[in-house]
Amino acid sequence: MHRTLPLFFAVVALAICAGKTYTVKFFSPTTVGNTELKPGEYKVEIVDQNSIVLHGKADTRTAVKTETVKEKFGDTAIRVDNADGKARLQEIRLGGTNTKLVIAEPPVNAAN
Repeated sequence: MHRTLPLFFAVVALAICAGKTYTVKFFSPTTVGNTELKPGEYKVEIVDQNSIVLHGKADTRTAVKTETVKEKFGDTAIRVDNADGKARLQEIRLGGTNTKLVIAEPPVNAAN
């Protein structure tokens, strides 16, 4: 019994850390990967070091590259590119951490 108690607490601590979610808000239609999301709030769930799931009006999973910067971000924020008049999510800066999630570019269709 005494040996399993520390193991139990270690597993619970890992589950709490892995379950951290962040909230982002899109003010206009925004493309994430190959999916266009409607304006609104979305919960960002980090699935592993290489992908995230956005939960909201529509769910989408996309590949990311995790980067660490020197200073912590004060708030969770997004960076979008408005090329061709459409917003495309480029990165998510996670508030309270020094972690930045860079969104992978969707594959380009070779057939034109």
